[in-house]
Amino acid sequence: MKNPVVINNKIKPYIKIIKNITGDKSISIRFLILSSLAHGKSVAYNLSNAQDIINTLKCIRKFGIKIKIKKKICEVYGNGLYGYEYKNNMNLDAGNSGTAARLLSAILINSPKYIRVTGDNSLKKRDMKRIVDPLKEFGALFKIKKNTLPFLIKGTKFIRPINYNETRGSAQCKSSVMMAALFAPGITNLKCIKSRDHTELFFKNAINVPIKVKKNEKFDFIKVEGRKNFKSFSYNIPGDISSAAFFIVLTTLNKNSSLTIKNVNINPSRIGMIKILNLMGSKISFRNKKKYKGEVVGDVHIKSAKKLKSINCPKKFNSSAIDEMLLLFLASSVAKGTSIFRGLEELNKKESKRLDWGIKILKMIGVKTNKISNHGIKIYGNPNLQLKKTYRIKSYLKDHRIYMLAVIAGLTLGGKWIINDPDSIKTSFPSFNKLVMKLGAKIN
Repeated sequence: MKNPVVINNKIKPYIKIIKNITGDKSISIRFLILSSLAHGKSVAYNLSNAQDIINTLKCIRKFGIKIKIKKKICEVYGNGLYGYEYKNNMNLDAGNSGTAARLLSAILINSPKYIRVTGDNSLKKRDMKRIVDPLKEFGALFKIKKNTLPFLIKGTKFIRPINYNETRGSAQCKSSVMMAALFAPGITNLKCIKSRDHTELFFKNAINVPIKVKKNEKFDFIKVEGRKNFKSFSYNIPGDISSAAFFIVLTTLNKNSSLTIKNVNINPSRIGMIKILNLMGSKISFRNKKKYKGEVVGDVHIKSAKKLKSINCPKKFNSSAIDEMLLLFLASSVAKGTSIFRGLEELNKKESKRLDWGIKILKMIGVKTNKISNHGIKIYGNPNLQLKKTYRIKSYLKDHRIYMLAVIAGLTLGGKWIINDPDSIKTSFPSFNKLVMKLGAKIN
């Protein structure tokens, strides 16, 4: 791989503020899709500039939707629920984004022509049956092999509402059904294991789609009334907690340091990692909390942890911490005692087999681990872990989170690190390297 990054030194102590973290990727994708279905000009501020967002934008433009971007201001000129232009032989390339592929497929429930949906080599390995099955119930037609991308999808004139039971804790699956429900007459009912709730909050607080949500300890029960046109809207997109997570762990593991990250989305369905780290002894708090369109936004303040203790991680946190699990594995490697994480089947269904690669990386740096069946990991922490060898991180399907994890490991644990795929951060966090260097890191 060309131009690997090299890290030779730990980062020094710092006391810093990050004023602008990249815009929330999940909200950015939902903004683009829903604003394209609204009537009139919608405006977003601080739209993420990640490649996943650019790919979503390119797909939506193919339907004749006008989109303007100046700096961090995005204007989308929607033509309503039924305003898409469908052409022959259309091809939608979602790149690396499972969210884009699954949510865009859902809004094709209205297409009179077959449309091809595809992605990069990583995305082509990910399961699409989980959205194909419910979309077929709505009336969509598919031409698909092996339940993966690429596939062809065609909508129907006779869309019908469905009853859907989501059993994985997947916000993408839930949101795909909710998006398709916009086009179905009557009420679509969902029973879902708890997961991120950005789509519900968008429906209720940004576009005013008729929606009812009831919750108990295990499930969310959602009713969406379809075929209701909605008007354009504006949205100030907060910072992405999944991007902030790398700096949260960096500061937690770096001695005599503190960091404040301003204006971050701290939606309760997204802060599982912070709850887990605080249970382990970290010092992470929220300041200046406020509600915005149903989301909770605030400043995240982090201080170095003097000592971390191991954790038998409750499964209830898995969904709200799934994208940050690799960072939690890293923190557990220097915690006192044995940490156990279970119920992580979904981790191997991400951009790469992250559970397997996490185990491999920890073993590479001398941390004893055991894999628990196909769903968990046991980590034997070493609070005195100090690395002195050379560690090479090769190409793991160009997974952006593995690249950033390796950078944080090199900056906090020592040793010489040679890390491939620096361009992978374009998928979710293009400014990652620049922000790390602003905190004092030396990355060659």
